[in-house]
Amino acid sequence: MTDKQKNEHEKDIDHVTGVETTGHEWDGLKELNNPLPRWWVWVFIVCIVWSIWYFVIYPAWPVPGGATEGTGGYTQYKELAESQAEITARQEAYLERFEDASFQDILKDPELYAFASAGGAAAFKDNCATCHGTGGAGAKGYPNLNDDDWLWGGTLEDIHQTLEYGVRANNLDTRISQMPAFGKDGLLKREEINAVVDYVLSLSGGKTDGHEAQGAEIFKMQCASCHGADGKGLQEFGAPNLTDKIWLYGGDRQTIFETVYYARAGMMPAWGTRLDENTIKQLTIYLHELGGGE
Repeated sequence: MTDKQKNEHEKDIDHVTGVETTGHEWDGLKELNNPLPRWWVWVFIVCIVWSIWYFVIYPAWPVPGGATEGTGGYTQYKELAESQAEITARQEAYLERFEDASFQDILKDPELYAFASAGGAAAFKDNCATCHGTGGAGAKGYPNLNDDDWLWGGTLEDIHQTLEYGVRANNLDTRISQMPAFGKDGLLKREEINAVVDYVLSLSGGKTDGHEAQGAEIFKMQCASCHGADGKGLQEFGAPNLTDKIWLYGGDRQTIFETVYYARAGMMPAWGTRLDENTIKQLTIYLHELGGGE
């Protein structure tokens, strides 16, 4: 045996490819000792160099209270502050005019109107969408702000007052109404409530059990003072229109029965204590536009 043959025998050369193996074998399959591709090695080295550079320049290493700041002084807080400063600078071009403008002035000025609509849309998503939905479509117990049905009025002044002081909020100027719990408080018997439900269903063309006449008399004595003799509601009391097919809690017989029996008392925060006046004005314009206003 020659020296070359001895060397090949010791290195365990694969006879098919002529490549030295690592000595590992699984079920007759041998692992070849091929070198890594040159391009892969260079990419690996570049990644190592880049990671060292990143480690020095940017915040990288966790330490108590955060991470190393890095020589570049970059933080996401600084980036956010710069972005906010840019937005504020853009807003300042309109804010002075906007602060002094009445609602009618804003509606007549295309630039101020666009500014108010954009700001109102952003404020709505941040503060109102949780209850009313991102598009203002509402949900059970939360008014749909896209229709033209306004419990407390849909003029710009009405909407502004509702936003400023809220509904059943903790202030003296809040919007407030109180519907009696006719069943729970014993004001009406169950059969009388069923008759009222029949009458309310008939007002909007719903299916009844034939007791509308009796219900109409009870409605006249117990409900008309707030909902009106014709059932079309009164905005000064926040009493809904019962003749349309727009229902805040549902228009089926069982839901209407529960409303009359237990009453409803929704609540909205007073945004005047949470948002600045400019933001409330922007929200007012946005909501007026969203629902068609009055």
